[in-house]
Amino acid sequence: MTSLIVSERRRLTAIRASWLFDGTGSVLIANPLVVLDGAVIRSVESGGDVPDGARLVDLDGATLLPGLVDTHVHLAFDASLDPVGNLAGRDERAAVTAMAEAGRASLRAGVTTVRDLGDRGYLSLELRGREDQPTLVAAGPPITSPGGHCHFLGGVAEPTESGVRAAVREHVERAVDVIKIMASGGTMTPGTRQECAQFDAGVLRAAVDEAHRHGLPVTAHAHGTPAIADALAAGVDGMEHVTFWSAGGVDSPEELLRAVADQRIMVGATVGMVPVAGLEPPAEVVSRLPKIVQNVRRLHELGAPLVAGTDAGIAPVKPHGVLACAPPMLRDIGLGPSESLRAITSVAAGACGLAHRKGRIAPGYDADLLGVDGDPLADPTALQRVRAVYARGAPVAS
Repeated sequence: MTSLIVSERRRLTAIRASWLFDGTGSVLIANPLVVLDGAVIRSVESGGDVPDGARLVDLDGATLLPGLVDTHVHLAFDASLDPVGNLAGRDERAAVTAMAEAGRASLRAGVTTVRDLGDRGYLSLELRGREDQPTLVAAGPPITSPGGHCHFLGGVAEPTESGVRAAVREHVERAVDVIKIMASGGTMTPGTRQECAQFDAGVLRAAVDEAHRHGLPVTAHAHGTPAIADALAAGVDGMEHVTFWSAGGVDSPEELLRAVADQRIMVGATVGMVPVAGLEPPAEVVSRLPKIVQNVRRLHELGAPLVAGTDAGIAPVKPHGVLACAPPMLRDIGLGPSESLRAITSVAAGACGLAHRKGRIAPGYDADLLGVDGDPLADPTALQRVRAVYARGAPVAS
């Protein structure tokens, strides 16, 4: 006797809007109809008929975009005045619960893919694949030196070639997607300074070699000029911040700027924030900001690929989902309207190793969509007026 199992065909979802930005172009497409077949985009047309039996979602007056991709978040940090202390006060279960809420906040804002570049004890890996979470690219705890930047997250390695190779192998065994290494100090860790390198060039090179041997990309937290130069020499795939911070200000080394651009290092510009009454940046940041912006603008002029890495979670001005606030800052550093949107969609997907299925509205791509009121090319704040979000074909509750 032969048993026959008949499964009901998934019902298609057809989404109609007034305009569409496909993630790669420079103009909006009028009257789009996007048909979703489960978690995948089936078709994209201008005009077109709704397939028989499909569920129609009408977003009249809205613009559809690919779900946004934030290349630098910290789900373990709660965007409070004391994110480090609050994380220290949570056990693993409480930390994962808080991280899951951070992920849901990202989804509600239209950020359907995040790259977590620093969690505690690999906790972000527990969120991968959950239906209520963005697609998650995880680095685990960042590799750092003893007492170095974010050492409290658990990624301390001996600052030797054998030490960092062992740390990379541990990350590989835990099945991370990317290696994050702290090439310089940072503001969140007392006792470290942004202008100071944490590993020498040979040690960084060993970490990169080990990661590449296992098929993993490396991105380096690099503020100070020496750390940027060493990370470049080590062959990293990307750098975060890239401020050229010095003890007394900000350097502008033209030769090094050109080298970063020439080697096509993916630069994670730290942009995107919301105003918080009574909360101002530290004076040492304010005084350096004009030259930092000038340097990032110069990197763009030289052809370095740029993405928006918000550092979401590190402060009240950087809540989870803040990526929608990044395009005005990207425009300030010289990116055009469509270029700014590509930097948070298709280009960002490439930085995360997901260019084959994220960051575009095209047949065969993941059904990650953001619908907003208005024209985000003419008005970048339109991204903050969310009408609808779909993550892998499922609508996200507001």
